Formats: sequence, C-alpha cells, structure tokens
Amino acid sequence: MKKLLTTTMLICAIQISFSQTDKEAVTEVLTHYIEGTANGEPERLKIAFHPEFNLYFVKNDSVTAWKGSDYIGNVKEGQKSNRIGKIIDIDITNDAATAKVEIDMPERKRLYTDYFLLLKTKGDWQIVHKSFTYVTY
Repeated sequence: MKKLLTTTMLICAIQISFSQTDKEAVTEVLTHYIEGTANGEPERLKIAFHPEFNLYFVKNDSVTAWKGSDYIGNVKEGQKSNRIGKIIDIDITNDAATAKVEIDMPERKRLYTDYFLLLKTKGDWQIVHKSFTYVTY
C-alpha cells in the first residue's frame, strides 16, 4: 500500500512539473505576441504563430477570416504601438492549449479580447488560431 501511494505521489509530481513547464512555454509564446505587436517586432510574431495560422472575427454580423501572414505583415519593424497586453487565462491538456489575452489600446479606447488555440509539436508551442473581439470604452 505504501509503495502504491509513493508511486501515485511521484506520478502527480511529474504531472505538475510537466504542466508548469508547458505553462511557462505557452506564457513565453503569448509574451512574444504581446511584446512583438507592441514594440514593432514581426520576428517575434513569426516565433509565436504557426506559419499557416489565421485570425477570425465578426464584421457586419459575419465571420471574417484574416490571413496570418497579412496580420504579421502589418507589424512594421521598430514601429511601436500603444498596446498594453495581459494574459488572463491558460488551459493546457497534453499537446493542446487555449489562452485568453486582453489588449488595451487607450488611444483607440478599445479593449480587445483575444482567444488563442496553441499546439505543441517537436517540443515547441505555437499559436495556430486566433479569434478576437473588442469593446469600446
């Protein structure tokens, strides 16, 4: 019985350690997104996003898709923008994760909410999908 309890505790410790490492890696990817868009660093976005990702949002009451390469192309090297990002939530199961990020854009008086789907391949996490919306304040 004692051996079974010890084995169970070891497995739980390994799972917690694995989750913390993945959470840190996902946080790093999201930070590349937040800081890359705020500081005009498209190379950081290329690290964060899978090359074939797309963005989705509602425009005129219809779902609109935006090619990820076009989105990254809008971020100009060294062109800073007044964007304040904050990670709200991360949920990870095995090699898939979801995340919620808020981006405050005071000059536009908008608070964006981004929802991400991330996948882990070859040991690396990348954003494969982004949906977003905003509220005006």
